[in-house]
Amino acid sequence: MKVTIVDTGPMVAFLSRRDRHHDWAVGALACVPPPLLTCEAVLSEAVFLLGGSDRVLELVQRGVVGVPFRLDAEVGAIRMLLKRYQDVRMDLADACIVRMTEIHDDPVVMTLDCEFRDVFRRRGRQAIPTIMPPDRRRGASRGG
Repeated sequence: MKVTIVDTGPMVAFLSRRDRHHDWAVGALACVPPPLLTCEAVLSEAVFLLGGSDRVLELVQRGVVGVPFRLDAEVGAIRMLLKRYQDVRMDLADACIVRMTEIHDDPVVMTLDCEFRDVFRRRGRQAIPTIMPPDRRRGASRGG
């Protein structure tokens, strides 16, 4: 069964009508059955970027977003990922998402970050399937 893992950018875009990717995020999330999976690092980033928005936690409470990832159980793998990608701005949330793609057999990452498509690899060499807005699919830079 395909598992959708959501990154910070689409979550923020979904919750912020001012975000330039808002319409895309609303449409993309409508096509994916809940729960979308994520990690606490992504939730922390989203709450910060939205100015302390309680709506992020409401998504968790309503079961739209699930948080099955346990950093304490995966800290060794996370440390290896952070070391492997130390030259390309991988943060903790990115490392957790990459690790989540390794844990699940049929993952797809909903993101605005091209690194998930162009740079990061699951299990060492496997491309990470992504769901991205059209303007992020080829040659776009990081951000959001």
